Amino acid sequence: MEKTKKSGFKRVLHVLMITFLTLIGVLAVSLAGIYVVNQVSLSREASKIKNYGEKIKVFDGTMNVIDEGQGKETIVLLPGYGTASPGLDFKPLIAELKKDYRVVAIEPFGYGLSSQTKRERSAKNMVEEIHSVVEQLNIDSFILMGHSIAGIYGLNYAAAYPENVEAFVGIDSSVPNQPWPGFDDSLPNFIQKSGLMRVIFKLNPEGFKIKGMDDETYEQSRMLNLKNLYNETVRKEGQVLDETFKEAKKLAFPKDIPLLLFVAKENDATLPNWLELHQEQAASVNKGEVVELSGTHYLHHNQSKTIAADLKKFMNEK
Repeated sequence: MEKTKKSGFKRVLHVLMITFLTLIGVLAVSLAGIYVVNQVSLSREASKIKNYGEKIKVFDGTMNVIDEGQGKETIVLLPGYGTASPGLDFKPLIAELKKDYRVVAIEPFGYGLSSQTKRERSAKNMVEEIHSVVEQLNIDSFILMGHSIAGIYGLNYAAAYPENVEAFVGIDSSVPNQPWPGFDDSLPNFIQKSGLMRVIFKLNPEGFKIKGMDDETYEQSRMLNLKNLYNETVRKEGQVLDETFKEAKKLAFPKDIPLLLFVAKENDATLPNWLELHQEQAASVNKGEVVELSGTHYLHHNQSKTIAADLKKFMNEK
C-alpha cells in the first residue's frame, strides 16, 4: 500500500514537472516570437515616421526643435524625462501658447526626432545643449517652461544663464527636495526591448491617447514611443538622476526670476508635501505663484488653455 502511494506521488510530481516545463517552453517561444515581430515592425515603421520641426547641429549630434508662433516674447519648452516625442506630446499646449508667444520646443538627445549622443547626461551637459540651441536661434531672452524633470534642468539653466531667463514656468515640475526613490528601469527596459510594449499598446490603445488627439498624430506618437522609449541615451540620463537631484539641492532660482508653478492635484494626493514643496520654491523668489490644477502629472494634456491663460496674466502682472 505504501509503495502504491509513493508511486502515485511520483507520477503526480512527474506530470507537474512536465506541465511546468511545457509552460516555460511556451512562454519562451512566445517571447521570442514577440521579440522578432517587434524588430521587424520597428524596421518597417522607421520609414513611416514623419518629420516635424527642424534639426540643429549640437555637439556630436542633431537636436530636433519645433519653432512656432510669432509673439514678441519667446517660450523655450522642455519635456519631462523619457517623453518619447515631446513635439507631439506638447502639441495641445503649443497650439494654445503660440497664439501669444513664439514657442520653441526642444527635443533633447534621445527624444523625439533628435539623435542619440555619447556625451554624459549630466545636468551641466543638458544645460549646455539647451543653451547651444537657443544661441543658434539667436534667442537672447525667453520664458523657460518645463514639465517634470525639466524643473531641475530649468533650475540649473537659470543658475548658469540668469540673464537669459525672463521667468520659469513649471508644469508639475520636479523640485530638488522631492521624494526620490532612486532610479531602476530594468523592468520597463525589458518590456520595451522584448517587444511587450507593442503588445500593451495593442491591448490598450486608448490608454496612450491624449484627449482630442487625432488618429494620425496618435499613430506617429505610438511609433516614436516604440522606437525611443528607454533608448541608451535616455537610460544614461536616468542613471545619473540620483546625482542630478543631489547637486540640485545646492541651487536656488535667482530671486529676480519670477516663478509660476502649476501643480497637479493627483500628484499632490500621492506624493508627500508635493504642493508645499512648490510653495516653498515660489516663496524663495521676489515674485512666485503656485497654481494647483485638477489632472494627472501631464497637466499639459488637459489643462493647456488654463496654463496659457494663467501664464499670460502672470507675465502681464510682472
